[in-house]
Amino acid sequence: MELKALLLDEKAMERTLTRISHEIIEKNKGVENLVLIGIKRRGIPIAKRISEMIKEIEGNSIETASVDIALYRDDLSLIESQPIVSNNEIEVDIKDKKVILVDDVLYTGRTARAAIEAVIDCGRPKTIQLAVLIDRGHREIPIRADYVGKNVPTSNSEMVSVKVKEIDDKDSVSIYEL
Repeated sequence: MELKALLLDEKAMERTLTRISHEIIEKNKGVENLVLIGIKRRGIPIAKRISEMIKEIEGNSIETASVDIALYRDDLSLIESQPIVSNNEIEVDIKDKKVILVDDVLYTGRTARAAIEAVIDCGRPKTIQLAVLIDRGHREIPIRADYVGKNVPTSNSEMVSVKVKEIDDKDSVSIYEL
């Protein structure tokens, strides 16, 4: 893999998440009945950061949870022959809430679709919205993010790599040529 470009450094990533936080507040006319659900792996720390930023802006906390979509993926055979079974970690009540799924990269839409199914299996939210740090295009199913940090047109021979401090000890978004 060859580094093609650094898309976001630490400061740009923070500005992007701040903007997404403001957009969430504006679109939902406040934070009442909002729940942020991070999609495992890097969506979880991103959701927690957005929650903290919204608390600084609004003064009110937003419940956060996480979801592991491994059981719901329709392309598991392409990922691993024996999928690892994980339980959903949605430990908050989502009935009649405005759920915002949070992920790092939106690509084919399959992960987002699987996360929507996982959320619905845990209760019936009022709405489900999607926030992503990077939208790289190439949808295979009709999924659109409500909040996008950065649109990055890519080819299928490129890979977008998101790093977060909580997992990778640094914040960055880079694009690599495969």
